[in-house]
Amino acid sequence: MPVTPLIKRSLVDQALEQLRERVRNGQWQLGERLPTEPELALELGISRNTVREAMRVLAFTGLVEVRQGDGSYLRGRADPFDALKAMSGCTLEQARETRRIIEVEAVMLAAERRSTEDLAALRSALAHSGAHYHHNLESYIACDMVFHQRLVDCAHNPMLSQLYRYFSQVVADSLRVVLSPEQRPQAVFDLHVQIVDALEQHDGPLAARHCRALINNGPDH
Repeated sequence: MPVTPLIKRSLVDQALEQLRERVRNGQWQLGERLPTEPELALELGISRNTVREAMRVLAFTGLVEVRQGDGSYLRGRADPFDALKAMSGCTLEQARETRRIIEVEAVMLAAERRSTEDLAALRSALAHSGAHYHHNLESYIACDMVFHQRLVDCAHNPMLSQLYRYFSQVVADSLRVVLSPEQRPQAVFDLHVQIVDALEQHDGPLAARHCRALINNGPDH
């Protein structure tokens, strides 16, 4: 298959694009040992250092496993890069639907599994975000993201926590849309407090109801 010469954009970015395309096209099988850095450098017409940097990125995303002294192996086909691109293009309602799936389920689990330390961390994050709620929007969103990540972490499911880390930028973007730069209803922030109070009482259904209302941007009526 002819290889397009690498020009204009970052060589590492272009190398990544071509390597990802080979993974998507099934050129390499799962568990297969990939060509060596010199072989890939020759194929792509770039330096070994550029190939090495591209492989480091693929290893970080979990597509490739680098075995010291043995080589690199294809570990998966689902590229988090593609997921991030899809997330960046989702609508506000799609973001809400996904938040409901992740966060509502997470608080149900958190009501069963949360520790005393988890509650203390949540209330600390809540105090920080509360101090910014009626002031600078970007400062509030940054603090609120810490609170929501800790909320999901209370479920003590590493996969769920990692999934939310990928998704958190979508949540932040949606908050910029639904929250006014000036006046924000206190009742919306109070739902955060009510979620934590419900977790403290091990009341999963109540925590889930408050969480759903928060995602819908207002208390249930």
